[in-house]
Amino acid sequence: MTDAPDAVHWRGVHHLALITPNMDATVRFWHGVLGARLVATLATPSFRHYFFEIAPGNTIAFFEYHDQRLATYAKPAGVPYEAASQFDHLSMHLPDEEALLGLQRRLKDHGCEVTDVVDHDFLRSIYFSDPTGIALEASWWTLDPTGRPADHGDDRLFSDSDPVPAVRELQETGQLDHTVQTQLVDSIILGLFEPTS
Repeated sequence: MTDAPDAVHWRGVHHLALITPNMDATVRFWHGVLGARLVATLATPSFRHYFFEIAPGNTIAFFEYHDQRLATYAKPAGVPYEAASQFDHLSMHLPDEEALLGLQRRLKDHGCEVTDVVDHDFLRSIYFSDPTGIALEASWWTLDPTGRPADHGDDRLFSDSDPVPAVRELQETGQLDHTVQTQLVDSIILGLFEPTS
C-alpha cells in the first residue's frame, strides 16, 4: 500500500507532557537514575517545563506549576483510577513545517478544531484533541536538542533563569550531587504475577 498524497508522516512521540510537583526530584530521577539527558528547560511566571531525551527527536517533558497545589498519587499502569492527574498532553513528532501545516489542514477538512501554529522558538506546534478529550499536540523541532551534545548556554533551550538545584549542579559540574529513590506501587506487583487459570 502506498502513501496517499495527504499522508501524515509521523516520526514518533515528540514529547509526552506530564506533571510533577517537584522538578528537582524529577531531574534527579529522569537524568540521574534513568540516564535521560536533560535537553531543554523553559520557565514562565506560572510554570517550569523541562524536556528529557529518550530517543533522537523524542522526549519526555514535565510541567511544574507554581503556586498550584497538586494532589499526588501512585497509579499502577493499566488500572483505572480516578484521582489527581499526572498526564498533561501528548505531542506527536512531525518532520517539518510543511507536515505541520498539512496536518492542520487535514484536521480542519475532517471538521476537527485545531489551533493556529504556535511558535515556541525551538519547536512549532498545533493543538487539538481526540474524541475522548485527550489533549494532543503535533510538533516539529526547529532546533532539535536531541541526538547532539548538550549546550547549556543556548538561551533558546535553557531559558529557565532560576532553574532547580539539580540543573544548576549539571551546569556547574556536569553531574548531579545525588539522585532520588522510588518505590513500586503494590498493585502493580499484585496483578502482574497472579497465576492464570
